Amino acid sequence: MQISKSRFKSRALEHFRHVEETGEDLIITDHGRSTIRVTRYVPNQRDPLRMLRGTVKRYVDPEQPVADDDWEAGR
Repeated sequence: MQISKSRFKSRALEHFRHVEETGEDLIITDHGRSTIRVTRYVPNQRDPLRMLRGTVKRYVDPEQPVADDDWEAGR
């Protein structure tokens, strides 16, 4: 749905409710140019620990010498 900035200003709360209830994006225009998009907020439902799982490298022997290939990969 598109609406001009001046029409949005007079009924902003009504438009916010519409976006919230329907999930439809609202595009606000200024002199016929799209300038702002209002969308419904959807929180991230993923568990933060699950997102991090597998991202930490485990070193069995942290004092083991580093190979030349590892130095090149880090550049």
